[in-house]
Amino acid sequence: MNDKKISIKAPAKINLSLDVLGKREDGYHEVKMIMTTVDLADRVELTLLEENKITIESTGGFVPLDQRNLAYQAAMLLKETFGVKKGVGIHISKNIPVAAGLAGGSSDAAATLKGLNELWDLGLTLDEVAVLGAKIGSDVSFCVYGGTAIATGRGEHIEHIKPPPPCWVLLAKPPIGVSTAEVYRKLNVQNIEHPDIDAMVQAIESYDYEAVCRELGNVLETVTLPQYPEVKQIKDQMHRLGADGVLMSGSGPTVFGLFQHESRVNRVYNGLRGFCTEVYAVRLLGEGQEDFKDSAREK
Repeated sequence: MNDKKISIKAPAKINLSLDVLGKREDGYHEVKMIMTTVDLADRVELTLLEENKITIESTGGFVPLDQRNLAYQAAMLLKETFGVKKGVGIHISKNIPVAAGLAGGSSDAAATLKGLNELWDLGLTLDEVAVLGAKIGSDVSFCVYGGTAIATGRGEHIEHIKPPPPCWVLLAKPPIGVSTAEVYRKLNVQNIEHPDIDAMVQAIESYDYEAVCRELGNVLETVTLPQYPEVKQIKDQMHRLGADGVLMSGSGPTVFGLFQHESRVNRVYNGLRGFCTEVYAVRLLGEGQEDFKDSAREK
């Protein structure tokens, strides 16, 4: 019985800015985003199997336990790329809501890539892992690094920047799912107001919390908010209850609010729980992984 295991934290991300510049020839959209990690995370445990197979389990409902799962795809990509004959048992303890605009699946895939790099002794650098991650999904490269970054291309080109000023983040997800592909398909790129991403970078670099809140922007809100009134209701409620800055993350439906003071977080948390069951109060993580040593491990 081989009991070699690795356990890795897979944090969620939020978009402080999300802009879409146009449609690419490959069918994807050209984006420019600022993403940062928050302290809401899944836990991915990988167990080395001598048998040449991939198994997957999850504590979360609505998580596919087959090749549709991005963590499964990550393991299969490494097996096929490097001719790995050993197997892995993947167990995902879900804390990040599914299909929420928080990159939960992408973060699980990134954690799987990093863990299997060690479990299968592949010897890849973090940059090499990130390049492989781009083959799985647009957010996976960012999730390999974590921290705070500008993402361009279809999201796979990563430029690391300083973390934003520390603050509390309140995440609220209504009980609906949003199709990212559908949101992008309905986006009218010719007729949107683009967020000022350079101004957001300047706000972060100068550690100006008020400017960060002021420069929040996401062009995908122009599609999701009219189509899903529940999302707009949460956003309006967060504003009313006194969040410093409010924005939808990714294609939704999760909305986040930024807060400097914990007392206000608690008040808004209680105000949202009345009509939204999935509400989380967390901190910004902000800092990324310089190497693999930051991952929690058991062997």
